[in-house]
Amino acid sequence: MTRENNRRREMPGATVTRDGVDFSVWAPTVSQVDLIIEGRADPIQLASQPDGLHRATVPGAAAGDRYRFLLDGDGPFPDPYSRFQPEGVHGPSEVIDPGQFKWTDADWHGITMTGMVLYELHVGTFTPQGTYRAAIEQLQELKNLGVTAIELMPVASFPGRWNWGYDGVDLFAPSANYGCPDDLRALIDAAHRVGLGVLLDVVYNHLGPDGNYLRLFSKDYFTDHHTTPWGDAINYDGPNARWVRDFVIDNACMWIEEYHFDGLRLDATDTIKDDSQPHILQELAEAARKAAGARSIVIIAEDAKNDTGLVRSPESGGYGLDASWADDFHHVMHVALTGGQENYYADYTGTPDEIAQTIEQGHLYRGQRSSVTGEPRGTEVTDEPAEAFVFCLQNHDQVGNRPFGERLHHLIDRERYAVASALLLFAPETPLLFMGQEFAASSPFVFFSDHHDELGQLVTDGRRNEFSGYKAFHHHEIRHLIPDPQDPFSFKAAVLDFDERQMHSGIYDLYHDLLSLRRSDPVLQVQDRCRTKVTTHGFITLSVRRWTDDGERLLIANFGPRVEIPLEKLPEALGNRNRDEWDLLLFTTSKRYEGCGKEPRLALDRPDPQIVMPARSAAIWAINR
Repeated sequence: MTRENNRRREMPGATVTRDGVDFSVWAPTVSQVDLIIEGRADPIQLASQPDGLHRATVPGAAAGDRYRFLLDGDGPFPDPYSRFQPEGVHGPSEVIDPGQFKWTDADWHGITMTGMVLYELHVGTFTPQGTYRAAIEQLQELKNLGVTAIELMPVASFPGRWNWGYDGVDLFAPSANYGCPDDLRALIDAAHRVGLGVLLDVVYNHLGPDGNYLRLFSKDYFTDHHTTPWGDAINYDGPNARWVRDFVIDNACMWIEEYHFDGLRLDATDTIKDDSQPHILQELAEAARKAAGARSIVIIAEDAKNDTGLVRSPESGGYGLDASWADDFHHVMHVALTGGQENYYADYTGTPDEIAQTIEQGHLYRGQRSSVTGEPRGTEVTDEPAEAFVFCLQNHDQVGNRPFGERLHHLIDRERYAVASALLLFAPETPLLFMGQEFAASSPFVFFSDHHDELGQLVTDGRRNEFSGYKAFHHHEIRHLIPDPQDPFSFKAAVLDFDERQMHSGIYDLYHDLLSLRRSDPVLQVQDRCRTKVTTHGFITLSVRRWTDDGERLLIANFGPRVEIPLEKLPEALGNRNRDEWDLLLFTTSKRYEGCGKEPRLALDRPDPQIVMPARSAAIWAINR
């Protein structure tokens, strides 16, 4: 079905005007909606309109007023378009005037995927204070590290004191746990001031179970025509879907317009169900870009299906997004480094050949049949640019969905972690860092929540039962060793300790130097999969050659013991180069990085020229012409 784009221009909610505040709410099957403003004795009846909207302008109302709605006498309930929930998801909404904040970023022109280095963080555990304002103090350090944009995990209001953010229920209201809306604006303004972009992780595939009042306003917010892992799907293609589509599009545009976010990361787009045209993802991306005006923004999908159609233009049958998370790189590296093949890792063997295919193509699975699901997974990769594939070694899911929240560097030795980091930051795809990986943070990142007792017990049991298929947790008594998401310690243990930047200075310096090289080197600046060649050397070593018309760069990543690599085995006959044409730019075993100090050695004067790589080491050369 093709959907007419008769999107309305006016956003419901509480809008400050010269005459007071305009209150409006969509409740098409409710006969009477009454507005309750704290401090006013009598409810105010909203006028019912034919399109299901109820509306009233209240003279004398102002920013800071707290209000709720009665629906045919039931309630009161917070506003679905609430801009702030200062007392939590069950409390009153607060009128917010976004025009009161004084921005200083008029010269900020936005971001693009070119040269992007993303840094994912959870506001509540990024700093000991866990606030928007406290995060400001770390921005210059991230800029100095080489990050170009921070990506906030969801901040929409959620129940309780702490949460990953994917249980959000008030999509327009930044969580009061982290500060007020202007505190969030201050964080973004400060980021732009130091030259960092800011993206927001948004969830448009489901809402959390506690504090979700949307069905009371209209049952059409959800549909049983489609199902998701969380139950009924959000209604993007059924009766009254225009209002529901506008609900999430309004939300996306609000973050871009009123908060100056530089882009959005769309959670689990493969679970967003829409059989109409244009697809909600396409319409949302187009609206968000229009809302940004002259600023350049990026829209990134999280997609488990390796669907390259997400980043193809609408003219080519795609949705027109800028990039998507390409988890194959993480998965194949995880198996290669840890040997773990349980659950979704069963589709990977972790061989250098798999790593090579993933770097050269962006995805490993491009239509092959999955051994886990039995179904084909992925689509063909054609001319999609390298920057459209987001690679990582860690992210909130891949760390937090482990039983004890172990980070990769908790599972393997420091030397191989350094080699993997070099490979990530040498590849032409867009790298994403998860907070703390740049200094090998000791803090785990387990799943945590703060639900009421009954729901909290369900979450705890569900979390532990997720691992029943793992051999190590086959018995229910053993699964009780898995941290309880509801235990405050699960949250508090995840807080970063920035003193570890000095304690683990070797890894921190390595990340700084790799990112500096990626940013400044004229060859590595060019993100071109078609000018990237990966060659395998046995079971645990590979080389990556990147080149432009002006030069060549070579990374050799050796995850095993000392190895001698004949130059004739390197890609494109690099072995024909003379010694004075090789310039060693970086090696992970340097004492600067707290390595053993052994350098890779060029043996070019022998009958069979070779490179000798120390055990568990990586090195990068510039090869001059």
